[in-house]
Amino acid sequence: MFLKTLARSTAALALCAGAAFAQQTDITIGMQLEPPNLDPTGGAAAAIDEVVYANVFEGLTRYQSDGSIAPALAESWDISDDGTVYTFHLHDGVTFHDGSTMDAEDVKFSLDRARADDSTNAQKALFAGIADVEVVDPLTVKVTLSGPNSAFPTNMAWGDAVIVAPESIDSAATNPVGTGPFKFANWVQGDRVELEAYPDYWGEKPALTKATFKFISDPTAAFAAMMAGDIDAFPGYPAPETLVQFESDPRFKLIIGSTEGETIMAMNNKDEVLSDVKVREAISHAINRQEIIDGAMFGYGTPIGTHFAPHNPDYVDLTAQSDYDPEKSKALLAEAGQEGLTLSLKLPPPSYARRGGEIIAAQLRAVGIETEIENLEWAQWLETVFKGKDFDLTIVSHTEPMDINIYARPDYYFQYDKPEFQKLMEDLNLATDPAERSDILKQAQQMIADDYVNVYLFQLARTGVANAKIEGLWENSPTQANDLTGVSWTE
Repeated sequence: MFLKTLARSTAALALCAGAAFAQQTDITIGMQLEPPNLDPTGGAAAAIDEVVYANVFEGLTRYQSDGSIAPALAESWDISDDGTVYTFHLHDGVTFHDGSTMDAEDVKFSLDRARADDSTNAQKALFAGIADVEVVDPLTVKVTLSGPNSAFPTNMAWGDAVIVAPESIDSAATNPVGTGPFKFANWVQGDRVELEAYPDYWGEKPALTKATFKFISDPTAAFAAMMAGDIDAFPGYPAPETLVQFESDPRFKLIIGSTEGETIMAMNNKDEVLSDVKVREAISHAINRQEIIDGAMFGYGTPIGTHFAPHNPDYVDLTAQSDYDPEKSKALLAEAGQEGLTLSLKLPPPSYARRGGEIIAAQLRAVGIETEIENLEWAQWLETVFKGKDFDLTIVSHTEPMDINIYARPDYYFQYDKPEFQKLMEDLNLATDPAERSDILKQAQQMIADDYVNVYLFQLARTGVANAKIEGLWENSPTQANDLTGVSWTE
């Protein structure tokens, strides 16, 4: 009797142990901002790519965690001797999540749609150099450029350049259909987006079978959710002041890295007052960057003096050119006849903007500039500031990689229009020699610093926290993404 009871107990214990140590295959990711839609080819919000990049949608090429460019839907490509023709060879057996085949016709549709006159792609400039897209056969597509562009494979790695299908693109905003390892399952607006593993994925299957992106805008609530275990990882954790508590708790690990996010106080260069470079320079000298980094980001962030990432080898440190000098700021305002100035300061939801905005308002007040702060929800900010250009000042992180070329777009929201800069970007697209490209990029950084186009604040740090058993989350953020393709749980 004892032996039978012991045997049964041992078997029960083994069963319980097996269940207890079964590897977890679902994950809940915290995000501060909810995407306005889920179509990366039709929206500018970084939160879109943070959900769908590499997870739901894929491009011809893709970013890897170290910032390098790797093949994705294109297994390889050939470049003509003159650098104007790229022939992409596609993987065989790729299907969209609705079961339809992905082939060269879908590539042509996606690129032609992105570069069309009526395109709503937020990065339409990426496709401006495409002269023609030709389907050679179902697995081969030839892209002809109007001129050489050595950055073309990099352009195709952006979230705005993912491949979509004509049959499903009209509903992509709320029901995205891609080719990635995860397919869209559910969106409870105001709360979460759910993804599940796509069983017929063409590439290496992910370790995760389900992923939930949970939206928590309040930093205090984000801290509570992590502590309670309701969130497994928060890659863009919005409350850096509490990171020290996670650091001392063995249940968690910090993931601290760099991003491509140049955090700026953008100025409307077409505004009657701000069109004067003296006023823009005065505002720049009124700002104490380190005070903002310490007060809004609790020390996480690197001061910048131009729109370029400090970790890039071509970065030029121009912070001294717009250093904190309130007396100089007051003198420049007097020269411009703009003493007693009042400007609008429209802030999107991220903590760096809301907290930083309060600090900046106090700094501007100290030199005689009053601000009218207006806190906007993300959709409002996109509509009013980004699209409508109805603002004087705003604070935002530009998280797109190598995006100094936005200053060559006169209709971009801060409305900087300088033919000399536009020519520099044209030269950059044609340049293939690394030394020549480096020189052009350095000239570009200096030009926008000289023109005080915007107030360059700091490079956004990637401050994340995760369950200690999670492996494979990106430490750095070379593009705006929460790539789950290599994420797994360990025991």
